[in-house]
Amino acid sequence: MRYEIRIAGQMSETLAKVFPELDYVVVSGQTLLYGPVVDEAHLYGLLTRFQSLGLRVVEMRQLPE
Repeated sequence: MRYEIRIAGQMSETLAKVFPELDYVVVSGQTLLYGPVVDEAHLYGLLTRFQSLGLRVVEMRQLPE
């Protein structure tokens, strides 16, 4: 599965390295992370990392294969 996750604000390159499995781009003052998510446990792990770093998820969606 591939996901796209939109985060409020601009993430620094250093902070983006906390998510090595995802690529990222900054668009209109938000950070868009995208890439493969292996399973539901991986997805919840990503969400936990966002929360522990104080990042606010604005939108999350599964991309077509």
